[in-house]
Amino acid sequence: MPIEFTHVPGKTQPANASFFYDFVETATKLSLIEDAGFQKIVVDDPAGLLTNMDLAAQALGRTSSLEVVLTHWAGVIEPTVAARQLAGLDMKSGGRLSLRMLSEPLSDDDAETRPVGHTVVWQRIDEYLVLLKRLWANDRPFDHEGAFYSIKGGYVPRKGPHGADVTIRMGGQSGTALKVAGRHADVFELTPGSLDEIRQLMERVRSAAAEHGRAGRLRFALPVRIGSAGNAASCQKAVEIAGPPAQVALSLLPYAALGIQEFMIVGVDRPREIAFGARETIALLRNSLARREAEVPQPGAFASRVAQDVRVG
Repeated sequence: MPIEFTHVPGKTQPANASFFYDFVETATKLSLIEDAGFQKIVVDDPAGLLTNMDLAAQALGRTSSLEVVLTHWAGVIEPTVAARQLAGLDMKSGGRLSLRMLSEPLSDDDAETRPVGHTVVWQRIDEYLVLLKRLWANDRPFDHEGAFYSIKGGYVPRKGPHGADVTIRMGGQSGTALKVAGRHADVFELTPGSLDEIRQLMERVRSAAAEHGRAGRLRFALPVRIGSAGNAASCQKAVEIAGPPAQVALSLLPYAALGIQEFMIVGVDRPREIAFGARETIALLRNSLARREAEVPQPGAFASRVAQDVRVG
């Protein structure tokens, strides 16, 4: 069961500035993040989508192996523009870009023409993603007239390495959100809760994906906040774990046993935390998983063994 780790930047000094406020310093941290064993880094700056795109380009240019998870919203720029820019980023990075789609309220202009609501927001995301994938895949221009977007002669001449298969990350809990995620998401970012609540949400997501024949394509990611709340990323809810690396690694084992294949680590932003605490936690968890899987190779035995160990501990 391969486990991946994603770094989710939080606020840093001075004055709770963005992780990316000084890119000379950030370049050093990016190197430490790669060396510590992280596979991905989330770009989600308070300045918004256009800043995210710029920061993603810089992060991709300063790293050699990190996948950059670009936080994105439908409705900020037109699908044709977004598809062209994202394909360019993906091409320059050699295919190290993934797209993290969040839901955002519709703008005031949208509200004048249609009722604003949760369902409408997700309907727009659905149409937006359909168009992005079509623009990344088509070999000739096409026209589109939908509920939210109108395109004439839509075409992106320079496709990224993955074409329409750029990794899409989504989340949510409502039936509407899960329906859209089931159609599009390759990685589903879970909402933190108890083990039973997370297990139930995973089952709902798989069921939604199965309707599109995609249940086997899904990977699950869980946000995990390590350390004090003061180091946490803004607007990022996460399972909270404190303690030395060995304790953190042990605490994550039951979640891995559920079938979670990625931990999104929040609250580890200082160079020393990245270079030592995060590195040790990642190594310990991977070693523990490899050892336990070797001891109990039968299907389902790993989850049972972890659950038993947790109860005993």
